[in-house]
Amino acid sequence: MKILITGSNGMLGHDLIEALGDSHELVLTTSKTLDITDRDSVADFILDSKPDIVINSAAYTDVDGCESNPDLAYSVNGEGVKNLALACRQVDCPLVHISTDYVFNGVSDRPWVEDDEIGPISVYGKSKLMGEEYIQEILDKYFIVRTAWLYGINGRNFPRTMLELAENHSQITVVYDEVGTPTYTPDLAYGISQLIESEKYGIYHLTNSGNCSWCEFARYIFEIADRDVEVIPVTASEFARPAPRPSYSVLENKNWIENGFEPLRDYKEAIKEYIELIK
Repeated sequence: MKILITGSNGMLGHDLIEALGDSHELVLTTSKTLDITDRDSVADFILDSKPDIVINSAAYTDVDGCESNPDLAYSVNGEGVKNLALACRQVDCPLVHISTDYVFNGVSDRPWVEDDEIGPISVYGKSKLMGEEYIQEILDKYFIVRTAWLYGINGRNFPRTMLELAENHSQITVVYDEVGTPTYTPDLAYGISQLIESEKYGIYHLTNSGNCSWCEFARYIFEIADRDVEVIPVTASEFARPAPRPSYSVLENKNWIENGFEPLRDYKEAIKEYIELIK
């Protein structure tokens, strides 16, 4: 297949290239080579390149930045996605869109399934939901992939930050009342590589298996990395940030399993691999 990947220089983009490059012809774009907020440019580019499928991993993902720059958030995460969907419709090409656990309000006593009521509480979540809604209005052939707590080799992320802080701190405060599933971008990219071989369109939750709080995750990272650091639990309200976060954002990979795909490995196995690679 000829696959167009937006945001190819991002953390997930790097791993999509790794997962797909040997089997498919890739057309790679970044914000410098394709501005997804420019409708005419997007239409011209996709009409010219005629991909078999588009994977949109471009996004404005700075959650706190979205709160202070809502126009940019809605432009990239909402209107930019609309532009891609319109262009895909013109060439009759499916769109894979990477979305987020932040489309939910985080108030739940069980993992979120794909058709649960949505209710984002931050500008980031609202802008990502706008993108989802545009896709569903415009396209019949789409994969919306909601994921969470991403980390990988090619980018800033929570595990890397924790290990850097451990170099100079014997104590670190970490939020304990936000629960989710850390997801390793090579595993997510592998899952997407399987999904695009099917025509099982729709909305999917796709994360590594298991779940934890940020505090538990930090402790496990230090245990695996053999770092002697005391992790002091704090509440999200004590750790003030501009944007609210969902307190419980575990995503049940219900549609993924029901459509016959294998669950991604446990997050504890994935983080072991990551730490080995960055040592």
